[in-house]
Amino acid sequence: MSAKILIADDEPNILLSLEFLMKREGYQVLVARDGQQALDAILQQQPDLVLLDVMMPIKTGFDVLQAVREHDELSALRILMLTAKGRDTDMAKGLALGANDYMTKPFSTRELVDKVRGLLGAGA
Repeated sequence: MSAKILIADDEPNILLSLEFLMKREGYQVLVARDGQQALDAILQQQPDLVLLDVMMPIKTGFDVLQAVREHDELSALRILMLTAKGRDTDMAKGLALGANDYMTKPFSTRELVDKVRGLLGAGA
C-alpha cells in the first residue's frame, strides 16, 4: 500500500502542482487549504507525511505542527515544512517545534521528491 501524504497549502497553484507531483510518484494524496483543515485531516486520516506550509489562514503551519506534536499517538508522523519563510529564525522555530525537515519556496521538485522518499523510508 502506498504512503498517504497530506499537502497543506493555501495557494491553489502550489496545491495542484504538489498534488500532481505526489500522485505521479505513486502516493495517496489528501489536501488541506488552511491550518484547521490540515489539523482535522491529520487527526481523522492519519497520513504518513505532511507537507505543511507556514503561512495559512485560521491556523499557521507552526500552530498545526505544535498541536500535532502534543498528541502522543501522532509522534511518528513525519512533517516537512514547505514555506516561503526562509529566514534562519523561521527554520529554527519549525525544527524546534518538531518538524522533521524544512524546505523553502521556490524549491526543486526533484529535491522535494528526494526528501519525501527519505522521510518515508525506502519501503514507502
